[in-house]
Amino acid sequence: MIKLENINKTYNNGSPLHVLKGIDLDVEKGELVSIMGASGSGKSTLLNMIAGVYPLDSGTIELDGEDISRLSEPKRAKYLGRVFQDPMRGTAADMQIEENLALAKRRGQRRGLRWGITKDERAEYAELLKRLDLGLETRMQAKVGLLSGGQRQALTLLMATLTNPRVLLLDEHTAALDPK
Repeated sequence: MIKLENINKTYNNGSPLHVLKGIDLDVEKGELVSIMGASGSGKSTLLNMIAGVYPLDSGTIELDGEDISRLSEPKRAKYLGRVFQDPMRGTAADMQIEENLALAKRRGQRRGLRWGITKDERAEYAELLKRLDLGLETRMQAKVGLLSGGQRQALTLLMATLTNPRVLLLDEHTAALDPK
């Protein structure tokens, strides 16, 4: 499914400060992997490298046997769902809840000029939001920036899984959530 081979990353090129050195990881479809480490140990950096935010110094990243190491972040987005530890990332604060969901549903697809959200999509989004049991289905025209951190994080989780991504990257995704 996803395979990392000899991943290396340094900051301040030329310095001996290795953030990641010789990382190998092979994750099969359906497997759940938790990466544990102290703050500053490179966990988020590794996820950012998988997502294409940071370039690799060396090594390869394969997804279903295809080398995606040199693909840009936008090109990798169609394969990945992502939730950040910061509930303010991963959504557009000045857009409505339903608009954020529509963007997430269209991730990796070509978009043209047409009405943004259909009646059927609104019904689908309301049903999905209802499952969160946060009352967001009644506030679909509310700006996401008005939501609490926990509400926003729950919405981000929903958005990340809306299209059944091949890989779901979760970076301390429950930090802002209500334990319920």
